[in-house]
Amino acid sequence: MARMGDVLAGINSSWEFDTDSVLIRFERGIRTPKLFHVLGERRVPYEALRSIEVVPGTRRGTVVLRAEPRPGADPLMEAAAGQLRETSDPYRLVLPAEREPLAASCAEAVRSVLGPWAEEPADRHLVAAPAPPLQFKAYDGKVSFDGLAVSFRWFWTGASSAKWKAGDQTFAVGELEDVVWRSPEVMGGHLRLVRRGTRDRPSPEPDQDPAAVVFGLGYGLVHESLPLAASVLEAVRAAGADPGTAGAVAVPRAEPPAAPVRPAPGDIADRIRHLGELHEAGLLTDDEFSTKKAELLAEL
Repeated sequence: MARMGDVLAGINSSWEFDTDSVLIRFERGIRTPKLFHVLGERRVPYEALRSIEVVPGTRRGTVVLRAEPRPGADPLMEAAAGQLRETSDPYRLVLPAEREPLAASCAEAVRSVLGPWAEEPADRHLVAAPAPPLQFKAYDGKVSFDGLAVSFRWFWTGASSAKWKAGDQTFAVGELEDVVWRSPEVMGGHLRLVRRGTRDRPSPEPDQDPAAVVFGLGYGLVHESLPLAASVLEAVRAAGADPGTAGAVAVPRAEPPAAPVRPAPGDIADRIRHLGELHEAGLLTDDEFSTKKAELLAEL
């Protein structure tokens, strides 16, 4: 077993090995991925690991100590679903090549305590997600999670008419089954909440779904949206494992109004002027400006 207190200090983080876990501390340097700033530090039980090995680094003169968590053991990695860039992988420690012998020794010591269960998916989360309250801005709304419920507050400059007419949304953890996160670094990035009993039903496009928010350039950044998705996923899994908890955290949802209130023409004009300012600033494309303007005019 790795000796208690053995430490490997690498680029952007350091790993301290204990008898039953490794404590990963992330640096807050200018070149450190912002996701690491948010994570701060994480304690990973060896029970949560599937494997650990030393591999050559992509940069000359470096090696990488790479651990792989068991499926279902870490809500952050479960929510990321393989979409993180290599440089933002919290289970990847880049080291100077001269530290390879110590890294190999630590990896071998950890492997010696991994039992046959390491090849099996974990039946519960073993690594903690970032703690709520958490929030971030998507393109079409603000998302917040307080540990009990997820709230969407729509931006009239970005939300579709379908979302605007549906009104702001609040989803209690107990009524959710899953969270789907698609990275903002790819086309169609979004976060969608899957309500219980709806997984097999056809879902509208994220920009039309009141249970989803869409990302975009400068919105829903990985270090903001992924920690929230992981935190919600952790709470959802815990509520699913304990039906009593699911009932305890349920938050009554306000009944929607009988009919939407038609906005005043002056309000519509103000919103169109604001869209024009965003368009002139380069924050909206010609197509986005035209589409949103048409949607607003249709509300008159």
